[in-house]
Amino acid sequence: MSDQQPVDQMSFEDAMKELEGVVSQLERGDVPLDQSIALYERGARLKARCEQKLKEAEEKVAAITLDAQGQPTGTTPVDPQ
Repeated sequence: MSDQQPVDQMSFEDAMKELEGVVSQLERGDVPLDQSIALYERGARLKARCEQKLKEAEEKVAAITLDAQGQPTGTTPVDPQ
């Protein structure tokens, strides 16, 4: 598993695609226990990366303000929740 891209450098799309593969392997149940544990750990990191990237995108979209003509005028602070 050392040839895998570091999770913190993955795009949302790459992380989601790999996460789907991890879930598929785990659901089949045809991998040894040690490998299953490693897959689960990688899956957890991939899930966190996807959540992080989605939050970043949501914050960018929420921060865009529009003028009277519907054109972007800048950004406003995002309401932290």
